[in-house]
Amino acid sequence: MFNSKIFFAELIGTFALVFVGAGAGMAGAGLLGVALAHGLVVATFAYTFGYISGTHINPAVTLGLWANGNIKFDQALTSYWLPQLIGAAMAGFFLNLTTTYTSLNIADGATVGYLTNSSPILAVIVETILTFFLVNAIFHNAVGGKSGAFAGLVIGLTLVVSILAGGALTGASLNPARTFGIALFSNPSLTDFNTYLIYLMGPFMGSISAVLSYRLFTDADKEEAVSIEKPKRITKKASTKK
Repeated sequence: MFNSKIFFAELIGTFALVFVGAGAGMAGAGLLGVALAHGLVVATFAYTFGYISGTHINPAVTLGLWANGNIKFDQALTSYWLPQLIGAAMAGFFLNLTTTYTSLNIADGATVGYLTNSSPILAVIVETILTFFLVNAIFHNAVGGKSGAFAGLVIGLTLVVSILAGGALTGASLNPARTFGIALFSNPSLTDFNTYLIYLMGPFMGSISAVLSYRLFTDADKEEAVSIEKPKRITKKASTKK
């Protein structure tokens, strides 16, 4: 089911994430600056558009929420994945346009690291682990509502620490749209199979792993709640008079 409000919220949010995050890299903000740029955008838009779309702005997050049954596939496709890719492409286009009039290089905003070409399999593992951290935070704090009004902040900070940990290794994408928007104009090349292996399959596997983990924890909580609410009945033996 197509929802125009969700469509535009996801388009704007993803555009902002790529434009600000990659723009910080192009401006030479350094790893900490890039990490804060991405994390602050996620936190800001979580509070801005969260009530409209949930602020996925990441195909891997949408995949996880679909796999968990929170949204339907047709809605994931038309109202989330499509605007996420469009928003990322628009951001990449405008950032690339700025390089015509400045000395900036769009490659400085790309999601690449030491492992991207030297060890693609290790890069996949890194992207899987880091995306697991992010989607795990989303499920427990936003979906599960465990941190209340602080959910957006916790999720944003999770992205910050994830980029700090993996930025040098893979560029710490955790987000196929984030990679796609810049890859239209720079490496990692969209004609290279490893790009899809690392920056599509890695985040997708991390997302599904987070879903399975979340279900494991929540199922355990349900079992514990049932055991507390419904204790075993203690049958009293009728006393017999001699």
